[in-house]
Amino acid sequence: MAVEAYVKLLVKHKIVTKDQVIDADKIARKDNSDLGQALVKLGYASEEHVMKARAKTNGMEFVNLNKIDIPESVVELMPEAVARENNVLPIAVDGNSLQVVMSEPGDVETVEKLRFILNRDVRVVLGTRTSITAAINRVYGQIEGESADSMLQEFTDTKIEFTETVEDQAAGESGDASDENSAPIVRLVQMMITEAVQLRASDIHVEPFEDRVRIRYRIDGVLRQRDRLPRRQLGAIISRVKILASIDIAERRRPQDGRIKVNVGEKELDLRVSIIPTNNGQSAVLRLLDKDNIRVGVRQLGFSEETFSKFQNLIKRPNGIILVTGPTGSGKTTTLYAALNSLNNTDRKIITAEDPVEYYLPGINQVEVKHNIGLDFARIIRAMLRQAPNVILVGEMRDAETASMGIQASLTGHLVFSTLHTNDAPTAVTRMIDMRVPGYLVASSVVAILAQRLVRTICKKCSTKFTPSEAVIKEAGLTEEQIARANFKRGKGCNTCGKTGYRGRMGIHEILMVDAKVRELIFENAPANVIREYAMEHGMTTLFGDGLKKVVDGYTTFDEVYRVAKKTEQDG
Repeated sequence: MAVEAYVKLLVKHKIVTKDQVIDADKIARKDNSDLGQALVKLGYASEEHVMKARAKTNGMEFVNLNKIDIPESVVELMPEAVARENNVLPIAVDGNSLQVVMSEPGDVETVEKLRFILNRDVRVVLGTRTSITAAINRVYGQIEGESADSMLQEFTDTKIEFTETVEDQAAGESGDASDENSAPIVRLVQMMITEAVQLRASDIHVEPFEDRVRIRYRIDGVLRQRDRLPRRQLGAIISRVKILASIDIAERRRPQDGRIKVNVGEKELDLRVSIIPTNNGQSAVLRLLDKDNIRVGVRQLGFSEETFSKFQNLIKRPNGIILVTGPTGSGKTTTLYAALNSLNNTDRKIITAEDPVEYYLPGINQVEVKHNIGLDFARIIRAMLRQAPNVILVGEMRDAETASMGIQASLTGHLVFSTLHTNDAPTAVTRMIDMRVPGYLVASSVVAILAQRLVRTICKKCSTKFTPSEAVIKEAGLTEEQIARANFKRGKGCNTCGKTGYRGRMGIHEILMVDAKVRELIFENAPANVIREYAMEHGMTTLFGDGLKKVVDGYTTFDEVYRVAKKTEQDG
């Protein structure tokens, strides 16, 4: 029986006997656990005795967390997500050096991860696992319900697994293809992806500059800088990403695209990789596609009751075109997939044409555009009509031919969903006419246009009531009724939301119903502002107006609404 040094120390100080060590060894072998854990499990030694012995044999300091007060300024240096995932806690800071307490003296990988995430030197002291967990709950707030920090808890004790593994080799600094196989770079890229998942990021940006490499994450639609790395690491990081995405690592002059499949516990993620050459080297963006994001129902899209009722009635129509408009990242794909999910049953055939297929939907026939072989939207639509579908999704109406094919499909008895890049719902009409689609075809086929944006929602953990200034209320144009029932809130900023005051997003919408009068205006080639004015007179709420309603209800803030939506003349 091999006995570790710290167990011998316990025997030497008569904390445990040799017979007790023999008993514990049997349990440890049976449970495949540590000998010290077995001694604690059998009640022969306390967790504190074992940890003190481990600290002494490793030449480290032991701390009793029940006897020290940790300043809030120190706690704030480590996100709650990082503390809970790794069961570590910051307890003191000295310049750029952070002292953290851990329960595993030899966990070099976690120490390296902390140095990368926190961008600080890390000094380790030891404490018991139980006391660290209790202290985390105490300083960050006790977990209630699902989790006080749902940013991480669902990922706790899970590991990233890549579909393709690469042999670890000695680290180098040449920045060429051999570097991406080095153990530090492998861990660095894995840490970036792991942390991005934990922070609910939608994108990872690796951006080269003359003297550094900048790492940024897009969280809730806003880019946040995470770290700056030495310029010499760029080649190794890009090569590692390319290998995972099955991209040619020798090509450096042209844009490249690929995919990486990632498993996080039972959660499967796709990473869409885009690499482009810049003046300072290759820049990479990894877009995280979480299948859970498109399993939402129409009810979860953030519609007001009125808009929800209209949208539900629209998607039950047998034919016509429903357009969803907004810039990249405004949630159009999520809305369309939610609609398809609600229609997806055995008595309907649904076919999509997408560029590219981002999420795979069971029970739906999805076709990916491949321009290199001439398989574009228009050609796919022609082919899919021969498949006798009930519902068609066209990823984007980007030219006259695609729009015309979509219109023909709607006029021959199909329900067609598609997207356009326009600022609001009324301008989608003029955009299609600008693409040289005849106005009479637009008027006879389009049944509704939904414009949307995403605003960040106030963090529930640190939200607090507040009263905006009279100038802000006047500028927004709130009615007396809205002011009277308003529940204005804002986030103070906490570890859960990364000190931003926001956590999560919701949609704001405007829906233009194409009725007989709107058709007439389209026939007459009326400008967008005339169509908007008529629609608002007959009940349409603008993006700005819907955003204000969500401010009044305490979901978001004025700043967020102004960030994504502009006030129109008709908004008053």
